[in-house]
Amino acid sequence: MTDQEWMKLAIDLAELGEGDVNPNPLVGAVVVHDGRIVGRGYHRRFGGPHAEIHALDEAGDEARGATLYVTLEPCCHFGKTPPCTDRILAAGVRRVVVATVDPNPAISGQGLATLRAAGVEVTEGVESEAALRQTEIFRKYITTGLPFVHLKLATSLDGRIATRSGDARWITGEASRVRAHRLRRRHAAILVGIGTALSDDPRLDVRHVFGRSPTPIVLDASARLPATARLLGAGRSPIVAAAAAPPERRSALERAGCRVWELPSVGGGIDLSALLRRVGEDGLDSILIEGGGETAASFLAAGLVDRVSFFVAPLLIGGHDAVPAIGGLGVDRVADAPRLIDPTAEWIGGDLLISGRIPGR
Repeated sequence: MTDQEWMKLAIDLAELGEGDVNPNPLVGAVVVHDGRIVGRGYHRRFGGPHAEIHALDEAGDEARGATLYVTLEPCCHFGKTPPCTDRILAAGVRRVVVATVDPNPAISGQGLATLRAAGVEVTEGVESEAALRQTEIFRKYITTGLPFVHLKLATSLDGRIATRSGDARWITGEASRVRAHRLRRRHAAILVGIGTALSDDPRLDVRHVFGRSPTPIVLDASARLPATARLLGAGRSPIVAAAAAPPERRSALERAGCRVWELPSVGGGIDLSALLRRVGEDGLDSILIEGGGETAASFLAAGLVDRVSFFVAPLLIGGHDAVPAIGGLGVDRVADAPRLIDPTAEWIGGDLLISGRIPGR
């Protein structure tokens, strides 16, 4: 097998840590000796041993003279765990192949330099595009302190997210809903506007997959969220982002388990940049935006969205008063519309998932 093929296996392994490692990155590792895998590992939980350590533990003595494939540069400093470079050298690994350099300023390039200085052969950049995509949340958060913002919507072919009566269940099929819950698990927080919270009363959890549910955030300028909202369940501490919270509403929400953040207002709404700074300071590395159309429009207009994912169902809703996927005023010229970078398309059951990065993000 080639370096690329071994690295693809490591990238697949990294996905097993989805939802359990934030704000650390997804990382996978494979130890290969004489053309066969002798060790596998992935980063399993925040604060736990890194992928390389799990792979080297499984390889044991067969790591000596072997090649280690790892999706992210091994660390070379004491953090929550000892340096992986020390363990690699002690194991006698002959060659290390990495997909990408670690963007963390405390490591960036130093781990590879440490290995090279000790005589280990190092190859970098193998399957880098896939690894960069896999670690995009970590890269944004570790370099800016701001959460990665991912806008996800389920729409009809004609770009509607609900009928004129507000009915939105279900536009997409079961397979798409399972994939959407995987996206929820991957992100630290999930955000909706108060309109969606009131009309749909969503749980915002991961019922269709196993794992941790994200922290709910509700854009709620005047703290109207009912203390009986379903997203308050399961022992989570939802965040109500308000511009002004009357004392009685704040007290009611806090008694129900909410955290009420009073943030600056801009144009009658919440200062979204201030919200993102507060989210990052709270240790939440990513936000999945799920609705509604006006909330999507406000984040897009502010230039705060990093990735867009649309689940497009093969149905037509029609009607000028049906709910559009993106509200607001929109752009004046097609030339001004943001065009996705490196878009991908994938069939999810009978629906089409289109995803891509927003330019400049």
